[in-house]
Amino acid sequence: MSNQNNPFGGVSGQYSTNVQYGGAPATGAAPAADLIKDTSTAGFAADVIQESRKQPVLVDFWAPWCGPCKQLTPVIERVVQAAGGRVKLVKMNIDDHPAIAGQLGIQSIPAVIAFKNGQPVDGFMGAVPETQIREFIDRVAGKGGGAQVEDAMAAAAEARAAGDLQAAAQMYDAVLAQAPDNVDAIAALAELLFEAGDKAGAEDVLAQVPEDKKDTAPIASVRARLALAEQAASLGDAAELERRIAENPKDHQARFDLAMIQNAKGQRTEAADNLLAIVKADRSWNDDGARAQLLQLFEAWGMTDEVTLATRRKLSSLLFS
Repeated sequence: MSNQNNPFGGVSGQYSTNVQYGGAPATGAAPAADLIKDTSTAGFAADVIQESRKQPVLVDFWAPWCGPCKQLTPVIERVVQAAGGRVKLVKMNIDDHPAIAGQLGIQSIPAVIAFKNGQPVDGFMGAVPETQIREFIDRVAGKGGGAQVEDAMAAAAEARAAGDLQAAAQMYDAVLAQAPDNVDAIAALAELLFEAGDKAGAEDVLAQVPEDKKDTAPIASVRARLALAEQAASLGDAAELERRIAENPKDHQARFDLAMIQNAKGQRTEAADNLLAIVKADRSWNDDGARAQLLQLFEAWGMTDEVTLATRRKLSSLLFS
């Protein structure tokens, strides 16, 4: 995916979402479910030994002056997030906390040691490729399944609802690293890019959808949003349209264009009400264009969206009363 104007910056696997959103750097951002954290000599027993009795814990020994450490950090963080809770990652700066590394006989960094049931069980050294890190996690934690993807998707949705778009984008990208054909993650990531003003980036993400899944509901919804936004961009000034409607309530074209602008601004109820007003006044206008546009909005909003459901009821009442 092209990165030149991507507000989420960086390159992360197939999808470019090493997020730099709102000025906060992706590296070091706290992911959902506390999967990644820094520790100290005093905290090692709780963060690693005790925690490894619940699930494997990877300990990344690093130092600020270590170039390969800086290469490894974003890669291993991404893979740990994609693992969906099968492992946790604990990072230890050996300059500040050298004792544990010394006890484990670590001679060079970066070094990653996996702990299970309170004991070191496996490890690797150096900035190894992402594929090797995935294989390492599979070896120490077993291969993940649908449950891990579902958990990661739920965590991403929570982050998005809380306004943490940086974390949400990282987690959707992590899901796609593990399940590249997950249409829900593709659609959600495309929506984030679109909402951040990167329409081209959203289209690039959608271009990765497998051919046999291009017509699925989540993908169709995002494509409809992009099409509606493009349509609304050429419609002019909302205030002028409102003035025209005030002067002539039967100016259906002005009301239709205003509805498109309102939808682009997220004013769904207002957009729906204006289209319903056209249907009520003149069902035949523009070859039933207002009703057809409502159906396109329903697709863009999602069939279970509250405004979709409420407007469907009003539309049915108009058509069948």
